[in-house]
Amino acid sequence: MKKILSIMLALAMALSLCSFSQAADLPVITILFHGSNVSDDTAVLERVNEYIADKVGAKLEVVWGTWGDFDDKATNALTTADSDIDMVFTCSWSADEYNSFAKKGYFVKLDDLIEEYGADLKAAIPESLMQAATIEGAEGKGIYAVNGFKDTATQNTWDVNVTLLSELGYTLEDVKNLGFYGFGEIFAKAKELKGDSFYPFLVEPMVAERMVTNSIIIAGDAGSVNLLSLYLNPDDVSAEGAYGNTILNKFATPEYAAFVEKMHEYYEAGYINPALAVAETSNDTRTNAQLTGDYLIGTQSYAYGYEYAADVLSRGIEVAFVPCTDAYVDTTASQGAMVAINSASNHVEESFKFLALLNSDPTLMTLLNYGVEGIHYTLDEDGLVVFDETARSTYSPWTNGMGNVTILPDTQSEGKGFREAFKAYYAGAKAIPALGYVFDNSEVANQMAALSNVAAQYALALDCGAIDPATELPKFLEALDAAGMQAYLDAANAQLDNYLSK
Repeated sequence: MKKILSIMLALAMALSLCSFSQAADLPVITILFHGSNVSDDTAVLERVNEYIADKVGAKLEVVWGTWGDFDDKATNALTTADSDIDMVFTCSWSADEYNSFAKKGYFVKLDDLIEEYGADLKAAIPESLMQAATIEGAEGKGIYAVNGFKDTATQNTWDVNVTLLSELGYTLEDVKNLGFYGFGEIFAKAKELKGDSFYPFLVEPMVAERMVTNSIIIAGDAGSVNLLSLYLNPDDVSAEGAYGNTILNKFATPEYAAFVEKMHEYYEAGYINPALAVAETSNDTRTNAQLTGDYLIGTQSYAYGYEYAADVLSRGIEVAFVPCTDAYVDTTASQGAMVAINSASNHVEESFKFLALLNSDPTLMTLLNYGVEGIHYTLDEDGLVVFDETARSTYSPWTNGMGNVTILPDTQSEGKGFREAFKAYYAGAKAIPALGYVFDNSEVANQMAALSNVAAQYALALDCGAIDPATELPKFLEALDAAGMQAYLDAANAQLDNYLSK
């Protein structure tokens, strides 16, 4: 009997060593995510790698990019052909903008991989999102990133600290009625109550501009500083706006001039933190103030249920979101969160298998988003996720930037049936008239580079109110004209006319 037990133990040890050896021999695939607040991923990645070993044939490492550092990390990895980064977040608005970076050859064309390994992915992701990812890239027409099933419509809202608003004697109805140009009276009272070090207006400057002027991003435009715009009809987003289907230099419109004049007034009054006007500090400053509830009114590109996320992130205040327009479907939103495979990757097949699994397998998606059950969260009697606030403070990825959020379980703060309501909300969003249009900037790439350099000098500071538009806006417009703005506009409008005529 002892001999048999000895043989069994020896076999078990051999199998264990074999399994360990196989796991140790697996290649490591690396993904660079955006917008994360993660300082400890040890327990999560241990479970993830156990789970994906036989399904993907690789182990995962994650680079948790933040709102402040992602753009530099992503563009550097791609433009230097850094094979240490296999997969990278991309979209219609990031510095590694999907359409332009695919055309430049930085992303792997995925069509053959989808055909061979993507059956579960195709079943989990709507065909419309596959279509939205289909573009003309370096290797011809095809899909160059896995498109996450998230909020597929855009809705810009005022992010309101209701707790402080009520303390000041105002209501959400007052926020709606006063609007951007009337916020000064609320800001003045907040500043008087909270002191000089309090900044009531917490803006993401370029989002604020779009909210106030009813302008939208043009997919294919310069990623870091948008130069162009179409204008919405705020009463009916599916109808043509005041300028029709004409693309404009957004900085040359009366709407923009009025916006930056008011922003400068708010900035000079001390309502806006000067750090928001500095590219290196703007995003982190805004995120930190938002997370701590240290603001009165902010800007938010809204996703359904963001109220619950705000609660989960424990701002310690009551939060509400006041929309500027109805939700609308545009190319920017439908390409709003994607993950591409770096053309320099040495693990293309394993990377795609991982992305397909992430977007179709609830277990993996839940692990990477919510962490480990029993550590980062528990389940209540209804099967709803209840986060451990301490553990969540060190592991809080940006869920919408990861993939298919519809396969996540409902959380206790969201309530049962949230995912179904989420799908219904986006199903009811109207499409803008120019849905599907993507600007191919290749013929004016030199102009775009020159214009982007000019915009980098002026746009953030103007949008934030940090410089006087009376003197600086004319200089900005003159510099844009000298850098080739008219040729850039002409190319964009010619393509839009051609697109709409088909």
